[in-house]
Amino acid sequence: MYSSEIQLRVRYAETDQMGYVYHGNYAAYFEVARTEAFRQLGIRYKDLEADGVGMPVGELRTCFRRPARYDDLLTIKLLLRQPAEGARVLFEYEIRNEAQELLAEGHTLMVFVSTATGRPVSIPADIVAKLAPYF
Repeated sequence: MYSSEIQLRVRYAETDQMGYVYHGNYAAYFEVARTEAFRQLGIRYKDLEADGVGMPVGELRTCFRRPARYDDLLTIKLLLRQPAEGARVLFEYEIRNEAQELLAEGHTLMVFVSTATGRPVSIPADIVAKLAPYF
């Protein structure tokens, strides 16, 4: 299993009228965690795109437990429980506040596609190789 964590502080612009983080921002938080996890592994989205490979979201799920609020320091944990294979990879997430309370959890199913055709392609071999030691 592979896991990584990032922290980010909730900005005022990310909250709604009730002072809660607007629900649509959780997808962006997931993206930041995913991008940084790949960066820690030596994988850059820019390089994938330059090689003609994209990673659109095939599925997004978020389950809200408690609200995150302005100025909360969030820890976003990313988990890969299964090895990457085929054209898809499932990223799971947990978001906690400073008191370690679980605020939200979810997942994104990402699909590797050719940017030229939009059709699914196999996960690039270098990504499979970088993830292999964790499984």
